[in-house]
Amino acid sequence: MIRASFFIVAFALTAPPVVAETVVAARTIRPQSVLSSEDLAIVDGDIAGAISTIGEAVGLEARVVLYSGRPVRMGDIGPPATVERNQIVRLVYATGGLTISAEARALGRAGPGDTVRAMNLTSKSTVSGIVAKDGTIHVITP
Repeated sequence: MIRASFFIVAFALTAPPVVAETVVAARTIRPQSVLSSEDLAIVDGDIAGAISTIGEAVGLEARVVLYSGRPVRMGDIGPPATVERNQIVRLVYATGGLTISAEARALGRAGPGDTVRAMNLTSKSTVSGIVAKDGTIHVITP
């Protein structure tokens, strides 16, 4: 019994401390820049809300300015935009068995899964929709 407790105490004293890692910007990164592994670095420490592996951010786009040495948070990055402001896009409204498609002008810049406003070119009405991977905007119904 004494040997077992001694072993536990000895292990606790010699085990290396567990340190969490946080991803930070290696340099100042402008919004709309797609991130690569060279843009990011790892530092010791656990910061709430910050990502912990570079792989989580590579290929995503900076939504805000990422300052050198500051932690990168999930809200600061997102998928690269597939719809640019003023781009002509396909607008799709679907409910039940009815599907209506029209041309629209995007009123903002957005990536897949983002919500963006668009103006129907025929009716001039403005609607909000979710951007699909192919750039189509699916109208959100109230």
